[in-house]
Amino acid sequence: MTGKKSPYGLYAARKLRLKRLKFRWSQNEFRIRLLRLKEKHDPMGGAPMARGIVLEKVGVESRQPNSALRKCVRVQLVKNGKVVTAFVPYDGGVNFIDEHDEVVIAGIGGSQGKSLGDLPGVRYKVIMVNGVSLDALIKGKKQKPVR
Repeated sequence: MTGKKSPYGLYAARKLRLKRLKFRWSQNEFRIRLLRLKEKHDPMGGAPMARGIVLEKVGVESRQPNSALRKCVRVQLVKNGKVVTAFVPYDGGVNFIDEHDEVVIAGIGGSQGKSLGDLPGVRYKVIMVNGVSLDALIKGKKQKPVR
């Protein structure tokens, strides 16, 4: 036997713990969490939702094999001034949103915080407009407040 791979014995705990920590740095999730890379690079700063002001309405072309203009809005976040594109769900949902409206956006639910489905580069969706849920506006349960 040439050499022991791991120490073992009564006083080996510290050595084992440090050795395990050294190897955990090669795990992607561990490194991202410890260096807080999500908070540093994510426009929403690691938060699940964020408020923003609508700058413009845009139509985003969907990826192959689909062909459509998905209705989206460009939103400037209140907390840090970053501009992101957010998808507007529901049929006719974009009609309830005007420029300079205050919207709340959330992640769209793609894997690892990425985009979902055939929308290239769109990671967020609109869930509220001027403090009223977009779902309630679509179903006619509430009126959009005039600000």
